[in-house]
Amino acid sequence: MSNIALKIENLVKRYPSVLALKGISFEIKEKELFALLGPNGAGKTTIIRIISGLTQPTSGNIYIFNKSIFNNPIWAKNQIGIVPQTINLDLELSVEENLLIHGFLYRMSLDQIKKRIEELLELADLTFRRKSKIKELSGGMRRRVLIIRALMHNPKILLLDEPTVGLDPHIRRKIWSFIKNIQSNGTTILLTTHYMEEAEILADRVAFIFSGKIIDIDTPKNFVNRLGNYALDVYLQNKTKTFYFKSKDEAEQELLRYSKKYFVSLRRVNLEDVFLTYMEKKK
Repeated sequence: MSNIALKIENLVKRYPSVLALKGISFEIKEKELFALLGPNGAGKTTIIRIISGLTQPTSGNIYIFNKSIFNNPIWAKNQIGIVPQTINLDLELSVEENLLIHGFLYRMSLDQIKKRIEELLELADLTFRRKSKIKELSGGMRRRVLIIRALMHNPKILLLDEPTVGLDPHIRRKIWSFIKNIQSNGTTILLTTHYMEEAEILADRVAFIFSGKIIDIDTPKNFVNRLGNYALDVYLQNKTKTFYFKSKDEAEQELLRYSKKYFVSLRRVNLEDVFLTYMEKKK
């Protein structure tokens, strides 16, 4: 049995005025957390919409556990949980009521729904807010409800489209911990984000997407190691120039040289450096 949970094969999406996806291909392994990274308009959300059945591709195919989602649409929808960018919960209903409705939409029995609600409220640390209306919850709590709603029907694959957008840093980190907990329970996760730190911490592998094309795929660690270990930022009059070095000694020598004339800082290389390097190449 293949351990590939999701396979995207030569996916093309053409709108009247733009070619949004230009032959996208990648695979996600079972229980893997795979991140799509790219600037706004790169095609990340379009991919999510096509996988979830909200948008039809111009051409290409998508397989879940070796089954085409286009030949098996109802089956495919039951394998997928979707967490959209926008919080589309019913604000006037309670946490429990939002989850209940989702369970009924997926034709779960009442017993199954009740059992699953208990499991998910505990997983999200929201048992004490089960009767609270969504409008009474903080942004971080609403995000957690959005995620557990997507998990109600026990999907094998979870699609997270910018799950922490607009949240404060300390709330984002709570959501990160929650997401890794979900992955550890056996769920395969596709994450789209423009937070480089988020992908570096969470993802097993990362794909960089620019203008509807996948540029490169690797682990965050390998991406960083390819660029270097140390980054030297030199603050020029109207821009910042960054140099990358494998050895600390070499970096410190350049630090001494540039510091005689400019303000400089030395730090470790991160995934944002990799992203910005690709952005420079795209100009």
